[in-house]
Amino acid sequence: MKAATKYLIIAVFALLGSTAMYLYWFFVGCKSGTCLITSSPTISSGYGLLLGGLIGGSVTDWVNKR
Repeated sequence: MKAATKYLIIAVFALLGSTAMYLYWFFVGCKSGTCLITSSPTISSGYGLLLGGLIGGSVTDWVNKR
């Protein structure tokens, strides 16, 4: 797999994770504001971006081993 394809897959997963966590914050969220991850859309999206990137990196490594 080419390096550009690998980084594209990681970026797509990161954007999907960020979008998913923003939607989670929007629809479920934390009403009291004391929840660590879901109290702010920025924090929630940041965690989603990080987790999506990590999952995307794992997926590309798994595909390369096959």
